[in-house]
Amino acid sequence: MGFLDTIFTAINDLTWGWALVPFLVVLGVFFTIASGFVQFRFFRRMFNVLRGTDEDNDPTKISAREALLVSVGGRVGGGNIAGVAVAITAGGPGAVFWMWAIALVGMCSALVEATLAQLYKRTEPNGDYRGGPARAIIHGLGENYRWLAIIYAVCLIASFSIGFNAFQGNTVAGAALDSMAIPRLWTGIFLSAVTGLIVFGGIHRIAKAADIIIPVMAVGYIGMALVVIVLNLFAVPAVLWDIIANAFGIREAVAGGIGAAIANGLRRGLFSNEAGLGSAPNVAATAYVKHPVSQGITQSFSVFIDTMLICSCTAFIILLGDVYQPGAEGIDGVALTQQSLVSHVGAWAQYFLTAAILLFAFSSIMYNYFLGENALSFMTSNPTAILVLRVVVMAIVFLGAVAPGATAVFNFSDPMMGILAVVNLLALAMLFPIAMRLITDFRSQLAAGVQKPVFDPAKFPDLDTDPTAWPDAPKVAAE
Repeated sequence: MGFLDTIFTAINDLTWGWALVPFLVVLGVFFTIASGFVQFRFFRRMFNVLRGTDEDNDPTKISAREALLVSVGGRVGGGNIAGVAVAITAGGPGAVFWMWAIALVGMCSALVEATLAQLYKRTEPNGDYRGGPARAIIHGLGENYRWLAIIYAVCLIASFSIGFNAFQGNTVAGAALDSMAIPRLWTGIFLSAVTGLIVFGGIHRIAKAADIIIPVMAVGYIGMALVVIVLNLFAVPAVLWDIIANAFGIREAVAGGIGAAIANGLRRGLFSNEAGLGSAPNVAATAYVKHPVSQGITQSFSVFIDTMLICSCTAFIILLGDVYQPGAEGIDGVALTQQSLVSHVGAWAQYFLTAAILLFAFSSIMYNYFLGENALSFMTSNPTAILVLRVVVMAIVFLGAVAPGATAVFNFSDPMMGILAVVNLLALAMLFPIAMRLITDFRSQLAAGVQKPVFDPAKFPDLDTDPTAWPDAPKVAAE
């Protein structure tokens, strides 16, 4: 076990410690500039998906809105509550500014990877769509890169469906035990049972559950943050100045100054919004849309919701209170968020936060499971394999909940996610010219007065696409 820990630690250092964060930032900045700041040009259009006006709904398909909410459910999790607190503790208030900065850049990375996932999606016999980075590698780069796609798929299952689901179960059980004295065993049984109820229904049931859970989760948490902001309205300008001053070294709150703020803000921001890491495109590919860029814009919006809204809520809850003391040793993580919220609105807030953690974690469990299912379906068409995965995920959630120390077994999650991200970024860099062709096509149609651009595979005969995945294309419609 010690030998494996050494290997996983080395992989983690080589990815997250040395290359991955700079790679994500540099590529995100390059995509933003090369695309003409596409995430800002289409920002107003992002809100159409919430109103249901961007695409025509087909009740037999996963809608753009449902795919958005499943993605938001996956991106929003413990990192938005505990991760932000860790970033502020280690990097000072300035870390919040750099979380915002990497989110604005990451919105473009999310748009590009979701667009490519949509482009190379395939229609299943039951009419559903499947896609994601593994299939984009095969159909975009060719069969010679199948080995790269297999590495990606294995790392996706290991990190998200197994490792991160154990952590989610552990987080919920710990919060329920601390705030309401509910034994871990009962929490584990509840989580495992509800997980089974959802995952055995496939992506459609996951999407329907997300359509209910995510709005409640997001609106409730944002509403609580707004209450805190209103109660401390006159302190908001000072907090905003504190964030900016610490971000640029005008005022140092922690040891390491501006360097600590940048490092912690970028890392926690990337962990939270997952832009460029290759996870969310698996969900993005399931949506029925008329043009790949449409879903790219939608997924870009999910990064905005995750960081600019949810993470900011946690930041203001902490920074507007008096529990957090810059540079001081003391509470950290979810305890800092919880105690800060209690200081604002009273002791009942700890129960509210426990409920929020439950919803955040459960939405992540559904999302993590589907990522594993999608990866497994790429490697094998045997339905028994999917059944085994569902049972394993239920067991993993239960194990993570009931055994506080069991999650140490899953310390391979971060290094596996590191390899996953490196593979995805390499593929994105090689396929970016194709994404730009799609963005140009989308823009051209808008410039010609087309309100809802339509992708026509016949205009891109050199690309290995599935014409049946684009029923709105003129050629397919005519046939």
